[in-house]
Amino acid sequence: MTIDRAAALDAALGAEALRARLVAEEPLAAGHPERIHLVRAPGRVNLIGEHTDYNLGFVLPAAIDLEIRIAFVPAADRRVELVNGATGERSGFDLDAIGPRRDAWIDYAAGTAWALGEAGIQMHGLRGVIVSSLPTGSGLSSSAALELAAAWALADLPGGGIPALQLARICQRAENVHVGVNCGLMDQFASACGADGAAILLDCRSLEHREVALPLATHTLVALHSGSPRSLSASQYNARRAQCDAAVAALARQDPTIVSLRDVTPAMLPRIASLVDDSTFRRCRHVLTENVRVGATLAALDSGDLAAVGALFTASHASLRDDYEVSSPELDALVEIASAVRGVTAARMTGAGFGGCTINLVERDAVESLRAAVLEQYPARTGLTPRVLAVDAVAGAGALDG
Repeated sequence: MTIDRAAALDAALGAEALRARLVAEEPLAAGHPERIHLVRAPGRVNLIGEHTDYNLGFVLPAAIDLEIRIAFVPAADRRVELVNGATGERSGFDLDAIGPRRDAWIDYAAGTAWALGEAGIQMHGLRGVIVSSLPTGSGLSSSAALELAAAWALADLPGGGIPALQLARICQRAENVHVGVNCGLMDQFASACGADGAAILLDCRSLEHREVALPLATHTLVALHSGSPRSLSASQYNARRAQCDAAVAALARQDPTIVSLRDVTPAMLPRIASLVDDSTFRRCRHVLTENVRVGATLAALDSGDLAAVGALFTASHASLRDDYEVSSPELDALVEIASAVRGVTAARMTGAGFGGCTINLVERDAVESLRAAVLEQYPARTGLTPRVLAVDAVAGAGALDG
């Protein structure tokens, strides 16, 4: 079923509901409403440019209005305690003794605290409640949203008193080092730096970025959740990154100026084929051609050539399926169903893969046709129940007014 975005936020994440939940959970908040603070951080969809970020290429994400929010009261001690609003589970850590990873949701907040401390950002203890409208395991970057929301809650100054891009890099380090996923910057960047009504092009080498207009007067973004939780493990993700790094090392022995796949062009693919195994070659071919597709997508959006955008999404999905091997039968089915619906301009998997969501650019009057097709055809093909999530592009993480 479709999600009523405003209703979902008001019911579960609205300011008054959040304050009431915190008061019920935390004695420090009772009788002191002026001490309660609210912060938010959005999830993201990536329109195109998948698995290019850690290869220092180009990505085109958009922050979305499915997000994580934290209501909290600062504490006089150095203890951080958070209640998971979905489960009621309470967990925490001491800012001066964070400890090792626990393989639990609290790792993202604890890792963020560790990375903030390493960066010299002053923090305080707190008692808080976390709530989310992001589907778990959807590939819409709930982990980065939790890291950014935690950073805004923990830091003495709003956003750590530093630029959003710098805060994103700190949160990326939290996930790389403490959580153990060797991810690129895209997810944290999108959650920190999102723009209302636009996607953001990021050059992952120079970190230059700019807003990219989307045809939202006539189209909307629709995420289709496969109902298959994203099963990406750190080992699967890191193995693909290691293959890319191995190819770079082989090339660098011949040309020391090559330090990442960003320094390699598609014309160099025959040379790569002679140096690495077939699987590694295909990983590289995806990255190199995906960077080209990002540039072509920008040109197509600028010129209003949405048919070209659709063709580029299709090619990206095929490359992720066949060369990078991170799609799944469920994601493939969603792309096939959506692509056959009149008014669906573009469809592809989004995120790291192995389950999760597809992203679709859809004519506004075709959303219901897409929903009907997915709900009718997808369960019969997979035995799973999908979710149809119409999303808006929104601003990045920050304090929540109201």
